[in-house]
Amino acid sequence: QVQLVESGGGLVQAGGSLRVSCAASGGLFSSYAMGWFRQAPGKERESVAAIDWGGANTHYADSVKGRFTISRDNAKKTVYLQMNSLKPEDTAIYYCAASRSWTCYSGTLSLCNYWGQGTQVTVSS
Repeated sequence: QVQLVESGGGLVQAGGSLRVSCAASGGLFSSYAMGWFRQAPGKERESVAAIDWGGANTHYADSVKGRFTISRDNAKKTVYLQMNSLKPEDTAIYYCAASRSWTCYSGTLSLCNYWGQGTQVTVSS
């Protein structure tokens, strides 16, 4: 069983930056691909960014490419999402996920093994 705890969300002005973190406990962290999803009010949960087991490969939603960077530190069992040039449309609850299957991050949420509780990111205009 893997527990995921997000932190670092908050309120930021448009154009600003924020870094959210996700600390894992239990399980073998390096055996999971990790990623971030977000869900805005009235919208479906969408994949934002993902990183493979060793950190060599990453994937981003088109809406965040060039602005967001995902990284992981297997020694600290933590995954990060650095968000720059934030826009009001980035406002959402951001969830961390751990999955043995990369397909989780293509949108097949049923293949995501573990979820965090979410952290709110609000971008004001």
